[in-house]
Amino acid sequence: MSVVTLAVDAMGGDHGLSVTVPAVARMLSRHDHLNIILVGQPEPLAEALRKQGLQDHARITVQPAAEVVAMDDPVAVALRQKKDSSMRVAINQVKEGKAQAAVSAGNTGALMAVSRFVLKTLPGVDRPAICTAIPTSAGHCHMLDLGANVDSEPAHLVQFALMGQALVRAVDGERHPRVALLNIGEEDIKGNEQIKEAAALLRATADMNYVGFVEGNGIFAGEADVVVCDGFVGNVSLKTMEGVAKMIGNMIREEIGQSWLRKLSGLLALPVLSGLKKRMDPDRYNGASLVGLRGVVVKSHGGTSVEGFISALEVAELEARRNVPALIRDALAPEAAPDTGA
Repeated sequence: MSVVTLAVDAMGGDHGLSVTVPAVARMLSRHDHLNIILVGQPEPLAEALRKQGLQDHARITVQPAAEVVAMDDPVAVALRQKKDSSMRVAINQVKEGKAQAAVSAGNTGALMAVSRFVLKTLPGVDRPAICTAIPTSAGHCHMLDLGANVDSEPAHLVQFALMGQALVRAVDGERHPRVALLNIGEEDIKGNEQIKEAAALLRATADMNYVGFVEGNGIFAGEADVVVCDGFVGNVSLKTMEGVAKMIGNMIREEIGQSWLRKLSGLLALPVLSGLKKRMDPDRYNGASLVGLRGVVVKSHGGTSVEGFISALEVAELEARRNVPALIRDALAPEAAPDTGA
């Protein structure tokens, strides 16, 4: 297996070095073909590496960066003022060809803006999108856009569909993934003009297994492999999913704690509850891809655990190894354009 190098923003996120460095240590133990460029402020990073016994690791390179993009920094600050941030320096490693992918748990808006400025978009891509895996009863699907673009034209939704299809083909090995538009109903008459026009374009797109509209509940029923929406709808949907999952978990714990009899029942049901937790664990699905760029960039949730950050690193490693940007570029070639009958 060929060597893959990941550039990791070691300082980003709510927990920074206490999560990123242990995650890197465990990731390296799993993959002999992997190299890591750890980007961050030299002294704190050196101390974190010493605690993990990684100070002389042959497959870790330290790249200094003087600044850190805070989770509440405005995009303009990250883009124009913090040019030596760990986030930007990590992305620069991809641009310079020193790494095949960059991973950060930092500010989402800043990461998208800096990635787009440094790496640029692929030919034919008007707007990059954020895409991640969502658990379903059938396994998972991929959903985009999840917040990069709050207003999208029908043509943009078609681009999202093509990018999502290429991603799923690469990472899941599904040659004909089912592509659906998120809508308020499954009937052709439902939805606004933007969705109806996008549907018409997708039906006319070559090499596209477009299956029509999917409603919110259909996502979890596994009715599609790629779910397409604009960033406003996608971000609201994602946050709603996260909130409901957290609420259900809290309710289960509260109910079990009501009495000794319920605690006993909970103990008997522990294997079932453990299995459910594993299937729905957000750490397992951590790692959103910034698709449409001339390089692989993966966004980790800012408050994730070590296991969650490992999941983001796994996403980046797989996308880099499969060269997802090249596959998306090919998917957006002129021959993939909708057939207008001209």
